[in-house]
Amino acid sequence: MRDIAVFSGSAHTELAAEICHHLGVPLLPTKTSRFANDVIEVQLQGNCRERDVFLIQPLVPPTQENLVELLFMLDAARGASAGRITVVMPHYAYARSDKKDAPRISIGGRLVADLLTTAGANRVLAMTLHAPQVHGFFSIPVDHLHALRELADHFKVYDLSNTVVVSPDLGNAKEAAAFARLLGVGVAAGAKQRFADDKVVISTVIGDVAGKDVIVLDDEIAKGSTVFELLDRLRERGANSVRVACTHGLFAADAVQRLSAEKDIEEIVCTNTVPIPAANQTDKLTVLSVAPALAEAMRRIHNGESVSALFA
Repeated sequence: MRDIAVFSGSAHTELAAEICHHLGVPLLPTKTSRFANDVIEVQLQGNCRERDVFLIQPLVPPTQENLVELLFMLDAARGASAGRITVVMPHYAYARSDKKDAPRISIGGRLVADLLTTAGANRVLAMTLHAPQVHGFFSIPVDHLHALRELADHFKVYDLSNTVVVSPDLGNAKEAAAFARLLGVGVAAGAKQRFADDKVVISTVIGDVAGKDVIVLDDEIAKGSTVFELLDRLRERGANSVRVACTHGLFAADAVQRLSAEKDIEEIVCTNTVPIPAANQTDKLTVLSVAPALAEAMRRIHNGESVSALFA
């Protein structure tokens, strides 16, 4: 491919390298320096002039550091006369800040979208945003991918004759229903209320799970509070086996170890939208790659082809 330049921030260089491998282009170097007063400086060490520039950076911990680095990369690309700048953001952490559900709080999802646009982004390529309305926070084009096909292809190797997909809450029920259709199975959902970041209550499960092999589908797992709460309800209703799937395996603290320790959970499946530290690897954890999907979307954006056709 010609006239394309791909750079990566420091958040997930392994994913960026894999994407470039599928694209057949080099990952151009980026240099981030830090001065004595803790100010950073970013240099894109490759030609950007009139090129189609892609900047790969998921917003993962340290989230604020990675966000500022991305903003500086955007400013550097714009200052280097890039023809078009696309932010490839496999995980948008601020998508969870999408509404004003308490007095005098910020709506981070919208603010960060404005910051990216102001810094120079012409379009965004994202994967599995936390809520559909986040797409509308951006005043520039957004190509929104999902990992349902990658997850479905993984589970299709199992006997699904007695399987049901369960969404932990009604907000994710639409995605769970789409996932269930790909697998040709039924769907159910939990009735969840969130009282704090790590305090959720699921009062009941809507749908038949008694004696069923359950696949729990969520967009992300951080502390795992929702999954543990749902697991209690599934036990009460006589579920047979449980497998857990998500797009973004954040696994804060020891979440993946605690989930793996649950005898009722047979497998935990996530994708590599965020880096999975070696300390989080367990025998029950399977990590699927979304690099081919992101690379194909980037190729289509570069060539002016339909991205939505990927999901036809």
